Order: sequence, then C-alpha cells, then structure tokens
Amino acid sequence: MTIRVLLAEDQAMVRGALSALLSLEEDIEIVAEVSRGDEVLPAALAALPDVALLDIEMPGGDGLGAAAELGDCLPSCRVIILTTFGRAGYLKRAMESGARGFLLKDAPASKLAIAIRRVVEGEWMVDPALAASALSEVGNPLTDRERDVLFASADGATIGDVAAKLHLSKGTVRNYLSMAIKKLGTRNRVEAARLAEKKGWL
Repeated sequence: MTIRVLLAEDQAMVRGALSALLSLEEDIEIVAEVSRGDEVLPAALAALPDVALLDIEMPGGDGLGAAAELGDCLPSCRVIILTTFGRAGYLKRAMESGARGFLLKDAPASKLAIAIRRVVEGEWMVDPALAASALSEVGNPLTDRERDVLFASADGATIGDVAAKLHLSKGTVRNYLSMAIKKLGTRNRVEAARLAEKKGWL
C-alpha cells in the first residue's frame, strides 16, 4: 500500500527537502504540496491524501485551523503537525484540532516516515519530551474571547482597532484585556501577549 501525503510548509526550501526525503521511501508518495494554510483543504479535497503534514505557522491560516477543517471535511485524512515550535500549548491545541501526531522539524527523517506509517494504522505519534511537558504544565487559563482579543492586540493595535476588528465595544475589549493580563500575572497586554504566545496559547 502506498501512503498518499499532502505537505503544507511555507518555506520552499524546507518543503522541498521534506518532499525529497519522503519520496525516497518506497511506500510514501507526495500527492500535493502547498505553502499556505488556506490552500490545505482545497488541495486535500482534490488529492485525497491519507496523511497531511502541516506546519503550524503559515500565511493564510495556521496548521491548527487547517487540521480542524480536515477533520470536518475529510476525516479519513490523518494529520501530523510538524513544527519548529516545541510548545506544550501548541501540542494541546493540535490534539484538540484532531491531529494524530506532533513532531518537531529537527527530528530525523526516518522518524517522520515511521510516524506517517503509524498514524495511518491508527496510532498517535507525539514527541515524548513534549508530551511530558504538556502533561506537567497548567492549562491555558484564557477564554476563547480573551485569546482572540489578546491575539488581535499583539501587534500593537489600538483598543479601537481591536474593537472594530472583533465587532466589540472599546469597553468590552478593555475588560477582556484586563482579565487576560490578570490571569497571566503580567503588567500589560504586550507582556501578556508575549507570554501567551510563548506558551502556545495564541
């Protein structure tokens, strides 16, 4: 049986290297390659891969959102998140999005091929050190709305900009930011956003 793989990675050099390495495996075929998060679902529906290898941070939407879309529209496709960012928060969000695997990009190519075969067989493949870290770490204290507001303000946007973007009043935005800052124990929203991003919560 040949395992059909979709590869989503925004860095062309990394994508090319992964494609070349996996193509050396006799039982793995790369059937689609995309560089944006919003290209994942259309490419998957056209190519019908068995496995989708998704980077987390891509233009046009992240790999976690793409994983959730695949789970809804193409549940037969198993998802492996392949990322540079070994953050426990990302791992938790990946599993919540329906991913079956979570590996770091510095893992050996042989490990990736093994992971692809195992998720096809219904197993879970998660970096052991990251799994241990996720289990020991306190969960994300932010509500979805607090996370949305913090994310929208992370690049220095004004209260007014965030309110307009999320269709909220300025007072509501201030309240959500105040709660997020309090929960994370930081001094301001910049520190709160930085901490939440470091934890993989944004």
